[in-house]
Amino acid sequence: MVDPAGSAKPGYRLALMATLLALMVVGLGAFTRLVDAGLGCPDWPGCYGHLLWPSADHEIVAAEARFPDAPVATDKTWPEMVHRYFAGALGLTIAALAVISWRRREDRDFPFRLPMLLLFLVVWQALFGMWTVTLKLWPQIVTLHLLGGISILSLMWLLALRLRNVRWLPPAPVARRLGRLKPWLVAAVVLVFCQIALGGWISANYAALACADFPTCHGQWWPPMDFRRGFDVLQEVGPNYLGGLLESEARTAIHVAHRLGALAVAVLLLGLGATLLTIPWPGARRLALALAGALALQIGLGIANVLLGLPLAIALAHNLGAALVMLVLVTLGARIWTLRDIDDDPG
Repeated sequence: MVDPAGSAKPGYRLALMATLLALMVVGLGAFTRLVDAGLGCPDWPGCYGHLLWPSADHEIVAAEARFPDAPVATDKTWPEMVHRYFAGALGLTIAALAVISWRRREDRDFPFRLPMLLLFLVVWQALFGMWTVTLKLWPQIVTLHLLGGISILSLMWLLALRLRNVRWLPPAPVARRLGRLKPWLVAAVVLVFCQIALGGWISANYAALACADFPTCHGQWWPPMDFRRGFDVLQEVGPNYLGGLLESEARTAIHVAHRLGALAVAVLLLGLGATLLTIPWPGARRLALALAGALALQIGLGIANVLLGLPLAIALAHNLGAALVMLVLVTLGARIWTLRDIDDDPG
């Protein structure tokens, strides 16, 4: 049984559009990294001083004269600028949602803090985008930029669910069983977020191909690794990190850590999904199956990336798969934290 709790609140469709935009921005950001276009434009927010990017011959000549250390590569400039424009559109949409929330700030049933948090995050995300360029792909900033994108996408989806204004209305015993899952769900969100951070660290340090075999790495279960260098968050600011600067053993350490993190995530999410399947509530079972499907897809894509040498389509799907796992967890969390049991229903 589902309690519609009235009609959708103002801004719901705008929040859905913003969620789609956020997903596209995450995908475009991953595509930009995967095609090594993170420094396709040496300046910010424009590209070689252009609102779009230099394309005509005379524009390219002028751009290279202005930036002699950054030759124009048109196959690198357009991914970067398309990503920036979609990110800008997302920022404007979030600002519009914040205005709607501010105007209804006296309404206790309308989300206020969440849209304001999103506005705060999107401003910082723009700064991380700028620093990604000006600090020449410094791994710390690249990773934080990825985490910012995932955070905005997840919170944007949570806002859309809040504005949809639908709650589960299970019997009291079912509600109690669902409520007991809250600590496990929080742990799952934290662990998946950390695993995404590891994925970002792999991408920022170009360690995705550090191991070319699976399940072993270099034919060994525990190959030579340098965790100290691999996870040195005090790397020097200034060098150009395009292509990565770490030695093989440091990259191997990052890659193996990501695999171990994937194993921990799989165990926790499978346990959470199995528990959901035992609860006699259709919504819980549907989300359990969605979680298992997203997890299986993500693991399969990760293995395929290793065995096939990081093909662009699969690598991009792996980035989006991580977002999908997080969105399923956010959906489950939104349903559990807002559920009302039948005994509490005034009807």
